[in-house]
Amino acid sequence: MIALLLLLAAAPPPRTPAEQALDAQDRLRLEKLANEARAAADAKPADAAAQYQAAFVHSMLAQLAIETGDKRAAKSAAETGIGLAQRAVNVRGNDGEYRRILGTLCGQVIPANVMSAFKWGKCAMDEVNKAVELSPKSAKVWLSRGVGNYYLPASFGGGVEKAVEDFRKAIGLDAQFAEAHLWLGVALRKAGKNAEARKAIEKSLSLNPARAWAKQQLEKTPAQ
Repeated sequence: MIALLLLLAAAPPPRTPAEQALDAQDRLRLEKLANEARAAADAKPADAAAQYQAAFVHSMLAQLAIETGDKRAAKSAAETGIGLAQRAVNVRGNDGEYRRILGTLCGQVIPANVMSAFKWGKCAMDEVNKAVELSPKSAKVWLSRGVGNYYLPASFGGGVEKAVEDFRKAIGLDAQFAEAHLWLGVALRKAGKNAEARKAIEKSLSLNPARAWAKQQLEKTPAQ
């Protein structure tokens, strides 16, 4: 019994339906979930949790669009999500997770239009940094900051080295966090450390074998 409890405690938490759709790159399913969540949020505009949930699903949809190269769809999903996340923050601004999702969505707008990087990049950095202040022990917060630093040039205060530090911080807080291992691998590959990158991505896949993007990233990563 004790061994079973220890095994359950070490297992990654179950994936939400939106995360499962992202894993499978099932865009139709994720769009349906996003529309349903938005309708529920619109029905209860003062319900911060409903706004957050809809924003979260739209962030998953934006991420899927980015992963599959559809920048226009990413922008559309992220912009809708920003409005929802802003509602959540307006109701409960001291919630680190709400701030994190708002900052993540701001960053997800940028790939479709790099000229908007100043506006949305500032939003992304400000909100994620606020999330770090509010929830410094959240692995998700450090993952989001790492993704931001991954895309932000070193000349603007970001860079791959800072991203790697953030991803390692996330893993230190939650060793079973598959997404943090995945992004660590992506960042290490960018730094030219292919062997370490493969090891990190393989770890991610061992924790979440359903993640199609992780499989694609592993295929793109040389052995040496």
